[in-house]
Amino acid sequence: MSKLRVQSFAVSIDGYGAGPNQSLQNPLGVRGPELMEWFFPTRLWRKMQDLGEGETGTDNAVAEQGFAGIGAWILGRNMFGPVRGPWPDESWRGWWGEEPPYHTPVFVLTHYPRAPLKMKGGTEFRFVTEGIHAALEEARAAAGGRDVRLGGGVATVRQYLQARLIDELHLAIRPVLMGNGEPLWQGIDLHALGYECARSVAGERATHVFLRKRA
Repeated sequence: MSKLRVQSFAVSIDGYGAGPNQSLQNPLGVRGPELMEWFFPTRLWRKMQDLGEGETGTDNAVAEQGFAGIGAWILGRNMFGPVRGPWPDESWRGWWGEEPPYHTPVFVLTHYPRAPLKMKGGTEFRFVTEGIHAALEEARAAAGGRDVRLGGGVATVRQYLQARLIDELHLAIRPVLMGNGEPLWQGIDLHALGYECARSVAGERATHVFLRKRA
């Protein structure tokens, strides 16, 4: 069976995976971009943004590994956009322009139905109202034997962790103190849930920690 993987998920050393008060102006929450400063200089990110060459060190290597073998994605609704409540219309098409970086089917968790949204480059957003298990089942079917990547946000990762559905979890731990925001670990006992640390690697701007579910 394909794995459910969390890749390149940035966390502060005090355990926050996003800043507070997400909005159109602050997609990652206030101060949220500080968590991703390990990623922005990488060759992968700069190529995605048509910014020319970037760095090719450890941070870039682990970021590139996060896209290998992925056949579908799952996102929480807040990762798709800042719109809350019932969809007022279908004008919001994501943060990424007309060609998002996914290039696969992307299953967005929401309480409110919406028609599928096809974008350039092979990305199709499909909106799932039946919960995390249904989204995973649909994503695995669409992935065609490849793995499913869980993109976040924090609340979505927490739900899948608490259900013991995540097989592998790569954290990019940034040496910053957020102070507040969205806590990843609050109330979660990873050891009791059956997770262990498989390895850790020091990158240029983050420490990469790889967790996995014990057999």
